[in-house]
Amino acid sequence: MMDRELFEAYLRDSSRNGPAGDGAFSGAAGGAACGDLSRLSLVVEGGTVAGVTFDAEGCGATRAATAAVAEMVDGAAVLDAARVGTDEVDEAIGGLTPAKRHAAQLAADALHRALAQTAASTEVLGRSEGDRVLIAMSGGVDSAVAALLERERGAEVVGVTLKLWADPQTDGAKACCSPEAVLGARSLAHSLGIPHLTLDLEEEFRRRVVAGFVSGYAGGRTPNPCIACNGEVRIAAMVDLAERVGATHLVTGHYARIVEDGDGPLLAAASDANKDQSYMLAALPPGLLRQVRFPLTELTKPEVREIAARHDLAVARKPESQDLCFLSGQGKADFLLRHGGLREREGDLVDRSGRKVGRHRGHHHFTVGQRRGIGGGAEEPMYVLATDAAANTVTVGPRRELMAETVRVRDAVLHRDGARVDAVRLRYRATPVPAAVSATGTGRHPRLDIRLGEGFAGVSPGQTAVLLAGEAIVGHGTICS
Repeated sequence: MMDRELFEAYLRDSSRNGPAGDGAFSGAAGGAACGDLSRLSLVVEGGTVAGVTFDAEGCGATRAATAAVAEMVDGAAVLDAARVGTDEVDEAIGGLTPAKRHAAQLAADALHRALAQTAASTEVLGRSEGDRVLIAMSGGVDSAVAALLERERGAEVVGVTLKLWADPQTDGAKACCSPEAVLGARSLAHSLGIPHLTLDLEEEFRRRVVAGFVSGYAGGRTPNPCIACNGEVRIAAMVDLAERVGATHLVTGHYARIVEDGDGPLLAAASDANKDQSYMLAALPPGLLRQVRFPLTELTKPEVREIAARHDLAVARKPESQDLCFLSGQGKADFLLRHGGLREREGDLVDRSGRKVGRHRGHHHFTVGQRRGIGGGAEEPMYVLATDAAANTVTVGPRRELMAETVRVRDAVLHRDGARVDAVRLRYRATPVPAAVSATGTGRHPRLDIRLGEGFAGVSPGQTAVLLAGEAIVGHGTICS
């Protein structure tokens, strides 16, 4: 039960009560559903909370919890404020009954929403002369074990979770970047004694990733949003935050390696081929790799789960999501309808000669190499060979007609001389194919032709071609029609 004298003292505290000052970072939690509302505003200077104002509405417990948080973080280092969660607020005001514990939750949420604004700013949030790392925490087992390994190594660990997507149709419990995921990751970080920040990139994610996904399908392509997200949105933003919290590196739970070839760092596949994620990270600029670390490089997934179980982490057996984060819990067709207006639109299935062989429900339901959804009746299995968005046709044919010996890519980037390219990976789980490219030198190429050393079935426009020199990723480009 809450100490009554302490409770009344917090209610009387009016020294910090009031509106936010100029340049303050504000957060609020609660509202109409429960009638309780907690607001906190922070002034940050040089990594310290230099001033706090607050106000609250509703029950006395919410007002006391909000005042308690204001007192706890006023004058504290930002990263110490980031350690404050529901349990700390509850303890500060002497213990709440289960029915009133939501007050501590609201006050902690308001604090972390204000801290999220500081994370999205340009403010310096911490300085360190030691070994401090910022770790990307999704609330899953991989990032949790990565945090444990870094802490065991002796590093000071700060956690960050990205908020990328909020949609009532998405299953937030399965997505890695939903509001629910943020809460889960924060709770996990605090259980490990790690300060936690949230970085809200939803607007940029919608503009640069989701919009590209929708327009890709509308145009008859099969885009790979994870490569765009990692290469253009997530990693660079977190590296910037790492610098502002005084961290030497950004650490993630990806399964990938960083290798040196004499000219600098490059990505390479992880030891566990079944979990290797280097393909999804292929668009990372090599310059960022000096500030990134992958502690799970030499581990397999079962080994990671065993480490988590040994440390009694609740996420040790948490299942992995198999969907794109913004598709969790909903079908791709429904998503494209709601966010891109791509409706059912009947069209013709045709063969290479243009002869009609069937009907379909819309070109955006198909990708090159697909067999499902074409229908039977042919003498041999049929596969999607091409889609035409303008004509709304889907070209189909036998597997042998899928084979390609050359691939053209657009917006290609070479990190090393094109003469060094000896293989290409054309899909996430595909085995690399021997290859050579038409360009020499490094840099950007609007168009690039790749000559394959052996045929490949199912080269899909919109997917990423990842260029290899030995084990290292030395470039990438988007496959053209």
